[in-house]
Amino acid sequence: RLSGNLLGSVTVNTDFAETEVDARRTNLTRFPLFFPEKRTFFLEGTDVFEFGLGLSGDLVPFFTRRVGLLEGREVPIRVGGKLNGQVGSSRVGAIVTRTGAVDGLTPGTTLGAIRWRQNVLHESSVGAMLTAGNPAGGSGWTAGADATYRTSRFGGDKNFLVGTWYLATGGGTTRGDRAAYGVKVDYPNDLVDIGFTWRRIGRDFEPALGFVPRRGVHLLHLGATISPRPGKFGVRQAFFENFLTLATDLDGRWESYQWFAAPVNYRLESGDRIEANIIPQGERLVEPFEIVEGVTIDPGAYRFTRYRLEAEFAARRRISGQATWRFGGFYGGHLHQVQLEGAWKPSASFAVELNLEHNVGRLPAGDFATTLVGARLRFNVSPQLQINSFIQYDSESQSLGTNSRLRWTATPVTEVFLVYNHNIRDRLDRWSFESNQLLAKVQHAFRY
Repeated sequence: RLSGNLLGSVTVNTDFAETEVDARRTNLTRFPLFFPEKRTFFLEGTDVFEFGLGLSGDLVPFFTRRVGLLEGREVPIRVGGKLNGQVGSSRVGAIVTRTGAVDGLTPGTTLGAIRWRQNVLHESSVGAMLTAGNPAGGSGWTAGADATYRTSRFGGDKNFLVGTWYLATGGGTTRGDRAAYGVKVDYPNDLVDIGFTWRRIGRDFEPALGFVPRRGVHLLHLGATISPRPGKFGVRQAFFENFLTLATDLDGRWESYQWFAAPVNYRLESGDRIEANIIPQGERLVEPFEIVEGVTIDPGAYRFTRYRLEAEFAARRRISGQATWRFGGFYGGHLHQVQLEGAWKPSASFAVELNLEHNVGRLPAGDFATTLVGARLRFNVSPQLQINSFIQYDSESQSLGTNSRLRWTATPVTEVFLVYNHNIRDRLDRWSFESNQLLAKVQHAFRY
């Protein structure tokens, strides 16, 4: 601790053995999925690196999973340093790491990010961010600035926000349109929530330490939610939602659109919830799209309507969960998606969670079916001893994997982790061993 509100950290030969594996997901879109950070070293103080009002999975200028992970493989972190906290009325954050070389993947490289955010006008802020380095080797940088006006006294006692941001990338051999910028206006209040977001991402915008699933687009989002609290018929709050999302290329031609309408979305006094949605949408493909192995959708304009029915049982119940059924048109055919999530908590120290996702598509390009199953066991033997086990299977990889972790807090400053991973694969209708791993880790904090 460098001061009362400023913390510095140094790490050498960093190990993340105790981190839980990612939950597998089925991707039926043209774009990569966003997986959140789980490693403790990067999670601490991560809020200071949040950038730009209205940015989410569409663009993350500094995505810490780019450090130590590349193309699904682990890259060793040899040494790293981190600084985050408050200096006067400013929030500051900085990370620098040196990663090791991996044959055939990347040379050793230095990666870093700096973030500064200054509080102004009681609730507002201005800031800047700079990242440097390329996980795959070579050069690369991203620089940008953002400003957010925020007040909780709009019209007396309402929330109101306006934010804008700008980013540019450089390095490497790419030249061209390497900028991205946007604006958001938001009125987020309990009865009425109205928002407008617009983003423009250049064709050659390439943040080496960021996440951006699509480039060369204008992204427009309009949303309005009215949420009355009737206080009768067992309804705690109703949500009447309408959201429009439109993506066009930089010449104004539409690439995709979606209108999400929720005429039924009720949260009951019991904590349970029911919802029904209508979702007209469209996709314009300029090149073939392989949605699953062996099923490729031809270029063209596709318009279809999807529907969703959902019921959720309150988490306070001993048995809780959620059931979702999505159905309707899909790329000239039909797609049914069933997702079930459940949890059984017989006591405060024991819980079993289950999830199932099954997709069945009937398309002119071909038929397909995918299944994903997961089960998680949580057992708190005592406040000092916890056992967690996570089992997953998906039909695309035809593999079953388990991640089991034991955590023992021997003393307030000493923790012991025991981790076992085991994977098997279905080959020619016969299960065979693929890999296993046993890890032991002792963590001790020296305090002075």
